[in-house]
Amino acid sequence: MTVPRTNFAQDLVLDLRRGDGPLHRQIETALRAGIRSGRLAAGTALPPTRALAADLGVSRGVVVEAYQQLVAEGYLTSRMGGYTHVAAVTATAPSPGPVRQPPLPYDFGYGRADVTRFPRAAWLRSVRRVLTEAPADRFGYLSGRGMPELRDALADYLNRARGTAAHPDNIVVCSGYAQGIALLLQVLAARGARRLAVEDPSADDDARPIAASLGMEIVGVPVDEGGVRVDELAKRSADALILTPAHQWPTGGVLPADRRAAVLRWAGEHDAIVIEDDYDAEYRYDRPALGVLQGLAPDRVVYAGSASKTLAPGMRLGWLALPAHLVDAVAAAKLAADRGAPALDQLTFADFLARGEFDRHLRRMRPIYRGRRDVLLSALRERLPDFDPVGISAGLHLVAWLPPGLGEQDTIAAARTAGVGVGGVGPYRIAPSGRGGLIFGYATLNERAVRAGIDALARVLDVSGTRRR
Repeated sequence: MTVPRTNFAQDLVLDLRRGDGPLHRQIETALRAGIRSGRLAAGTALPPTRALAADLGVSRGVVVEAYQQLVAEGYLTSRMGGYTHVAAVTATAPSPGPVRQPPLPYDFGYGRADVTRFPRAAWLRSVRRVLTEAPADRFGYLSGRGMPELRDALADYLNRARGTAAHPDNIVVCSGYAQGIALLLQVLAARGARRLAVEDPSADDDARPIAASLGMEIVGVPVDEGGVRVDELAKRSADALILTPAHQWPTGGVLPADRRAAVLRWAGEHDAIVIEDDYDAEYRYDRPALGVLQGLAPDRVVYAGSASKTLAPGMRLGWLALPAHLVDAVAAAKLAADRGAPALDQLTFADFLARGEFDRHLRRMRPIYRGRRDVLLSALRERLPDFDPVGISAGLHLVAWLPPGLGEQDTIAAARTAGVGVGGVGPYRIAPSGRGGLIFGYATLNERAVRAGIDALARVLDVSGTRRR
């Protein structure tokens, strides 16, 4: 086994302060604390007394005295002509953190891509090209809008594949959707926005807490199988509206053409900004691609996208295609927040996009996710026929409405006892009540696990009596 060795005072993080007591006592205290906490592990070889004294700017006798005291106390061991080592002392245990629950065998968690399918070889080729070919100035501080190469590649891809009317100068690269929406709401609030309209139900872990922290009122607008209800929207006023028109989250409704036109009329009448969250529309199975709202009204709609569902959430890459009057303010907010997204990641993604690797990855993943969705639908029909799945034509999840008499929380709890992890629609509602439903994510489970998970859920509902017969 290799023995840890420290050769410099810096490695020991010793902070000596003249006037804070004898120097040998300060060295003793610092080393003793490091050993007790476990930072200096048993067997670690300390620097020679002469080297440590030189690094600390003290006489060698000061270090010798500190070492001798700790040897006498049993914290250190020493032998003639050899290194001084940390003795086997029981470290003071840190306070225990939260208990982590073991993973469930069948976790239908939603909002996650299958990161085991990340295209590592293609991504590595892009990394190598960037490191070989990128100009040196690309690794310095740049505009808060993001790398020009990535903004060019994003505009080309989004205009072609999603029907946007995006110009590279109006794109701001951010660290995922969460940061993008935070920056945008911050800018809107600074300009006087006071009310934010959101779909009901809708995701609550990004926009809603941020808006509340900015003092904005949250206004819920009900949805149905066609997405947001524009008849209800017409009764409300707001400064901004967040929509998921291509695949409503979580119910999966697709906003039809007449409702899209009505939303844009509403935005014009109220001088409001529409924020279009296009979170998973690249994955569609039973319908053709739909163009986005932003392409119809780029001066009124902010288009928000990210690589979280298509590649991996850990990449922390997102983008906003903004109306011209918002670009500078959002870019300035991004620059103030973190000085911009990592240069290497941006340049790599730009190369990955421009060479068609992103399109190829999507073409590979669509049949995989569709196969898992099909197995999930088949298993629900066979084992839980009274469940009503919706939102199945696209995305990485579906909602199964529960039959009357079956409680959402009771079902979730029963599922967990069978090793099945599944979420409910209830926590994402703004109105206090609504039909109970389960959210089944199918991206991270293979087809065998999908079927086995539904089998386990059906059995436990029958055995527990939770399932209505």
